[in-house]
Amino acid sequence: MKQTTPTNIAIACGLATAGLALLRRRPRAARSEPVRTHIDTARTFNRSSALLALSVLTESAMEHYRGSFDNPAMYTPLIVSVLSLLAGLHGGSDRKPARHSVRDTVYLGAALTGVVGTGFHFYNITKRPGGWSWHNLFYAAPIGAPMALVLSGALGAVAERLRDEPAHEPRLFGMQAGQALALVISAGLVGTLAEVSLLHFRGSFQNPAMYAPIVVPPVASALLLHTAFATPRPRWFTRLWLRMTTALGFVGVGFHARGVARARGGWRNWSQNLFNGPPLPAPPSFSALALAGLAALRLRETEK
Repeated sequence: MKQTTPTNIAIACGLATAGLALLRRRPRAARSEPVRTHIDTARTFNRSSALLALSVLTESAMEHYRGSFDNPAMYTPLIVSVLSLLAGLHGGSDRKPARHSVRDTVYLGAALTGVVGTGFHFYNITKRPGGWSWHNLFYAAPIGAPMALVLSGALGAVAERLRDEPAHEPRLFGMQAGQALALVISAGLVGTLAEVSLLHFRGSFQNPAMYAPIVVPPVASALLLHTAFATPRPRWFTRLWLRMTTALGFVGVGFHARGVARARGGWRNWSQNLFNGPPLPAPPSFSALALAGLAALRLRETEK
């Protein structure tokens, strides 16, 4: 049975309002304030890294607990994501224009752990009966899950390198910093989209709202790609779309929570339905990347 439209609208409107309230507009950094734009961008990337780390921590804790921590290596993403979360929170409040060596080490370690974790998940699929099949892609260890840890580490590491750059005309990877950051977030949105598409396909798109995370983030990615290569100027539509993508993450948590409630026993049977229902920690990944995209856009607009 499909979910009723009025209920869906109520959930979406309520959570979108709450999400947008958290995104109260701050005064945009003027072109005459490059230091503020430079450091604020780095701090936002630190915070986005922390939000991704929180998502990884909660999801891996649940999934690996369900797997009874059969392999001692399954504790690794929990430890690393906690460290990445703490590094992100610390960096989000740090206004110093210099790389923090401890945070940087944590971020690089998180990215490496995510890469290794992806390898473990690939192996988990290949050793199951049937090998590479739709059934195993749907129900074996999720391939895309460790990549969120890679993104958390990557965003944090990029933030630390941005702090090392001069406030005037900072550069990353041989490009203007705003341009480079827009490309990083554009690629991150596409990578996150792949895992969401697979899981929503598994759910047969039984609710039309399940198409939203398949449609909205790719447009945000394309807009950021265009922003990276086009002449720097204010782009209100790109900013609006990124804000909508941010809100999508908060709205998605509400829909996933309702998916848990609709399972047999609802929240009274939370110990089973939280594991078998739609993953609550997953949607905020879009919010984290979109927030970083907004920061990259602000920096890009100051470039010449």
